[in-house]
Amino acid sequence: MCASNMPDKSIIKSRNAPEPVGSYPHARRVGNLLFLSGVGPRKRGSQSIPGVKLDSLGNVVSYDIEAQCRSVFDNVRAILEDAGSGWERLVDVTVFLTDMQRDFAAYNRIYAEYFKDNQPCRTTVEVGALPTPIAIELKCIATID
Repeated sequence: MCASNMPDKSIIKSRNAPEPVGSYPHARRVGNLLFLSGVGPRKRGSQSIPGVKLDSLGNVVSYDIEAQCRSVFDNVRAILEDAGSGWERLVDVTVFLTDMQRDFAAYNRIYAEYFKDNQPCRTTVEVGALPTPIAIELKCIATID
């Protein structure tokens, strides 16, 4: 078999994280770094989003940022572990919030719970929208052996 036809072992597809909403892997390994694609709060095998209530047209009626934060952090942990890394190996986290004014305080409090021992670099930005009706998404970099 020619090398170009061999599966790329640097591409990580988690068995436990939600399926990507596009054509991309959960993560990609380059050297001793693991780059995670954007991770949202959906649960694997479901289109429902923890803490989100939609109307019949699919518009967000209400959402619970705390439920979404905890779910996103759990999904990141699942990808890291499936890749052979771990929560404590996170070195950089970029957080996208759709409503900084409304959600930052709750998100920051929950973030502090999850990251009390490991404190990666962090950037938090507000965005106008995310690809699905979610209020938070994380983009992470971790180390891996």
